[in-house]
Amino acid sequence: MIRKWMMTGAGLFLVALFLGIGAGKLQAAPQAPAAGAQDPTKLCYTLPEYNAYKDADGEANPQQKITKLDSFAKQYPNSCMMPYIYPDYYKSYIALKNFAQAIEYADRQNALGDKIDTAGHLDAYYYRATAFYLCSNDKACQTPEMLTKARDSAAQGLKTLDDFKKPEAMAQDQYTAAVKTYKTAFTTIAAMASMSVKDYASAATYYKGLVAIDPTNATSHYSLGVAELTMNPPAAADGFWELARAIALKVPNASAVQTYLKNRLIQYQGGGVACNNLVDEQVSTLLTLAAGSGDRPATLTIPSAADLQKALADTENFIPVLKAGGDAAKVMWLASCGQEYPDVGVYAMENAAAEGDGVSIKVYRPSTVDPDAAQKEMEAATEPNMLIKIVGQPEASRIQKSDPFRFTGTLSAYSQSPFLLTWDKAKINAEDLPAEKTAPGKKAPAKKAPAKKAPG
Repeated sequence: MIRKWMMTGAGLFLVALFLGIGAGKLQAAPQAPAAGAQDPTKLCYTLPEYNAYKDADGEANPQQKITKLDSFAKQYPNSCMMPYIYPDYYKSYIALKNFAQAIEYADRQNALGDKIDTAGHLDAYYYRATAFYLCSNDKACQTPEMLTKARDSAAQGLKTLDDFKKPEAMAQDQYTAAVKTYKTAFTTIAAMASMSVKDYASAATYYKGLVAIDPTNATSHYSLGVAELTMNPPAAADGFWELARAIALKVPNASAVQTYLKNRLIQYQGGGVACNNLVDEQVSTLLTLAAGSGDRPATLTIPSAADLQKALADTENFIPVLKAGGDAAKVMWLASCGQEYPDVGVYAMENAAAEGDGVSIKVYRPSTVDPDAAQKEMEAATEPNMLIKIVGQPEASRIQKSDPFRFTGTLSAYSQSPFLLTWDKAKINAEDLPAEKTAPGKKAPAKKAPAKKAPG
């Protein structure tokens, strides 16, 4: 599916080819020699030779034309008219869908070097690119050698295009269209071949070229995104942005591309985002931004698996970072949401309350692990900074305001202002539960103070 989408971008120059736009017979056709002119210093071919060429060149049936061209090449193997014979070969072989032979004769034409002009080289590079594109589903054209040659030929075509000056007889708009057609053809083939030989950095460069040619082409954006995300290391922010732009521009199978974007995001983040809704939020943010602008915001960042692991390990700054907000808080929350933390030390801000089949308690967690500082912070606190939802532990209802205790729970929600962390599936450390009320005259066991341990 991906290869199909990447190839679709080349359709432009194929349409141009078969409509006769762009490439064609750019070299002046040879003229018939004067009768009896056989002096080799004045011409490089004879009248019989010229007549044989004209007979082959004028043949409309591709298969019969090949036969006549073969006859000419056999009779005049060193003819100076080969610059006119080879184009007839590769165009006829394309018509016959023998793309490998078309490629061979295009290469022969370009091997003539300075015997043909810039326009003649462009013609050969162009038809070679077309033949390779049409041959892209044939294993014979997908060998490492063929792919490398296709990329090198397309790159050479781009270099040759720099030397292509507007012919005097060509209108400016025709020249501009021809240059665009050539550039699209060569860049497309160079990109496709680079992807196939796993040279993703080069592929990304060529796909950027296609995006520059036509910024509204959704397929080019998609292909660029795939290349950038497949690089090692990936250009993550750029790659995800290009996929989002492709969706915004209504790339074919946009829903499948969005699924691909999400899966690559999960892969890039190492599966470190346990809350699936946060993955969806990242995707939604990308799509919203990409729908409103063609340029990636300079501030757009995509946290990697390493970024998430680093944040997850920074337990000492867990609460301060979340309180501060910004990009650091975003990374911390992506890493923390859905994670289970053991023995989180807190103080109850109110009596425990029944909530359905469970118990909920609003608590305060000091931002420091220093016992004295934590006590002062707790005494100064007026609002809770955590909400704990406990299931399957009815004895948790014994917790009273100001009781210290430890619990193990899973982070499920976060609000920066007012700051509040919500925990689900929590269980209070049994050692910290208040004892049941005892019979009159009996002394309850002493309650053990909780450990002052940060999350994680």
